Amino acid sequence: FSDPFINRRRANDFIQADTRLGAIAHERIRERNKAPQERQRELCEDYYPCELYAFRHGYAAAYKHYFGRRRTK
Repeated sequence: FSDPFINRRRANDFIQADTRLGAIAHERIRERNKAPQERQRELCEDYYPCELYAFRHGYAAAYKHYFGRRRTK
């Protein structure tokens, strides 16, 4: 007869420590390399009129409305 429940002290024994550290390191790498949509959303959140527009129309449309028409001379 074996107990179906895991002992509290051994609950995380099946998770390898190096796997967890690798996952944490991978998460940090993903945080450094943001997706373009995330950068655009953060830029829009910093500009109040863009953020208000985003509440009604979405962040993609708001970014395009306020920052999409930029032209260089």
